[in-house]
Amino acid sequence: MPTYDFPQDLRDAQLALHQTRAAYEQYAKTLPWSAEPMPGWEGEKQLHSGYRSGKEDSPGYTQEQAAKAADFQARLLELSITVSTHPFWDSVDVGDRVEARMALKHAHEPAEA
Repeated sequence: MPTYDFPQDLRDAQLALHQTRAAYEQYAKTLPWSAEPMPGWEGEKQLHSGYRSGKEDSPGYTQEQAAKAADFQARLLELSITVSTHPFWDSVDVGDRVEARMALKHAHEPAEA
Protein backbone atom coordinates (compact mmCIF):
# COMPACT_ATOMS: atom_id res chain seq x y z
CA MET A 1 0.00 0.00 0.00
CA PRO A 2 1.41 3.40 -0.93
CA THR A 3 2.11 5.97 1.74
CA TYR A 4 0.66 9.46 1.66
CA ASP A 5 2.06 12.71 2.98
CA PHE A 6 -1.07 13.89 4.77
CA PRO A 7 -0.96 17.50 5.96
CA GLN A 8 -0.96 17.84 9.74
CA ASP A 9 -4.29 19.72 9.86
CA LEU A 10 -5.96 16.86 7.96
CA ARG A 11 -4.38 14.28 10.29
CA ASP A 12 -5.53 16.31 13.30
CA ALA A 13 -9.08 16.58 11.95
CA GLN A 14 -9.21 12.82 11.28
CA LEU A 15 -7.95 12.04 14.79
CA ALA A 16 -10.47 14.46 16.30
CA LEU A 17 -13.22 12.77 14.25
CA HIS A 18 -12.16 9.35 15.51
CA GLN A 19 -11.98 10.51 19.14
CA THR A 20 -15.28 12.40 18.96
CA ARG A 21 -17.07 9.40 17.43
CA ALA A 22 -15.69 7.11 20.16
CA ALA A 23 -16.75 9.56 22.88
CA TYR A 24 -20.23 9.89 21.35
CA GLU A 25 -20.65 6.12 21.13
CA GLN A 26 -19.68 5.78 24.79
CA TYR A 27 -22.11 8.55 25.75
CA ALA A 28 -24.90 7.05 23.65
CA LYS A 29 -24.62 3.81 25.63
CA THR A 30 -25.73 5.72 28.74
CA LEU A 31 -28.86 7.13 27.09
CA PRO A 32 -32.36 5.67 27.13
CA TRP A 33 -33.12 3.55 24.07
CA SER A 34 -35.54 6.18 22.72
CA ALA A 35 -35.04 9.94 22.55
CA GLU A 36 -38.78 10.41 23.12
CA PRO A 37 -40.76 8.75 25.90
CA MET A 38 -41.93 5.39 24.57
CA PRO A 39 -43.64 2.41 26.12
CA GLY A 40 -41.65 -0.78 26.42
CA TRP A 41 -42.54 -3.98 24.62
CA GLU A 42 -41.99 -7.69 24.78
CA GLY A 43 -41.67 -9.89 21.74
CA GLU A 44 -42.80 -13.42 21.09
CA LYS A 45 -40.83 -16.26 22.63
CA GLN A 46 -38.36 -17.63 20.07
CA LEU A 47 -38.81 -21.24 19.05
CA HIS A 48 -36.16 -23.64 20.42
CA SER A 49 -34.28 -20.99 22.41
CA GLY A 50 -36.79 -19.53 24.82
CA TYR A 51 -35.33 -16.09 24.13
CA ARG A 52 -37.83 -13.26 24.35
CA SER A 53 -36.78 -9.86 23.04
CA GLY A 54 -38.08 -6.71 24.62
CA LYS A 55 -37.42 -3.25 26.01
CA GLU A 56 -38.32 -1.51 29.24
CA ASP A 57 -40.24 1.77 29.06
CA SER A 58 -38.05 4.62 27.86
CA PRO A 59 -38.37 7.92 29.71
CA GLY A 60 -36.83 9.73 26.72
CA TYR A 61 -33.85 12.04 26.83
CA THR A 62 -33.64 14.88 29.32
CA GLN A 63 -33.03 18.33 27.87
CA GLU A 64 -29.38 18.06 28.92
CA GLN A 65 -28.98 14.64 27.27
CA ALA A 66 -30.62 15.85 24.06
CA ALA A 67 -28.40 18.95 24.00
CA LYS A 68 -25.23 16.94 24.57
CA ALA A 69 -26.20 14.42 21.87
CA ALA A 70 -26.92 17.28 19.45
CA ASP A 71 -23.53 18.85 20.28
CA PHE A 72 -21.79 15.57 19.51
CA GLN A 73 -23.69 15.20 16.24
CA ALA A 74 -22.90 18.78 15.17
CA ARG A 75 -19.19 18.29 15.95
CA LEU A 76 -19.13 14.99 14.04
CA LEU A 77 -20.73 16.65 11.02
CA GLU A 78 -18.27 19.54 11.18
CA LEU A 79 -15.26 17.22 11.39
CA SER A 80 -16.60 14.95 8.64
CA ILE A 81 -16.96 17.92 6.31
CA THR A 82 -13.48 19.17 7.23
CA VAL A 83 -11.90 15.81 6.44
CA SER A 84 -13.87 15.03 3.28
CA THR A 85 -13.51 18.47 1.65
CA HIS A 86 -9.87 19.10 2.57
CA PRO A 87 -7.86 20.46 -0.38
CA PHE A 88 -5.40 17.56 -0.02
CA TRP A 89 -7.84 15.24 -1.80
CA ASP A 90 -7.45 17.28 -5.00
CA SER A 91 -3.79 16.15 -5.11
CA VAL A 92 -4.72 12.45 -5.03
CA ASP A 93 -5.70 10.66 -8.25
CA VAL A 94 -9.42 9.94 -8.30
CA GLY A 95 -8.81 6.20 -8.51
CA ASP A 96 -6.60 6.28 -5.40
CA ARG A 97 -8.81 8.38 -3.13
CA VAL A 98 -10.58 5.49 -1.41
CA GLU A 99 -7.25 3.85 -0.60
CA ALA A 100 -5.84 7.19 0.61
CA ARG A 101 -8.93 7.79 2.74
CA MET A 102 -8.52 4.38 4.36
CA ALA A 103 -4.84 5.13 5.00
CA LEU A 104 -5.77 8.43 6.66
CA LYS A 105 -8.10 6.61 9.05
CA HIS A 106 -5.08 4.69 10.35
CA ALA A 107 -2.44 7.44 10.06
CA HIS A 108 -2.57 8.14 13.81
CA GLU A 109 -1.65 4.55 14.66
CA PRO A 110 2.00 3.74 15.43
CA ALA A 111 3.91 2.26 12.51
CA GLU A 112 4.47 -1.49 12.60
CA ALA A 113 8.05 -2.56 13.27
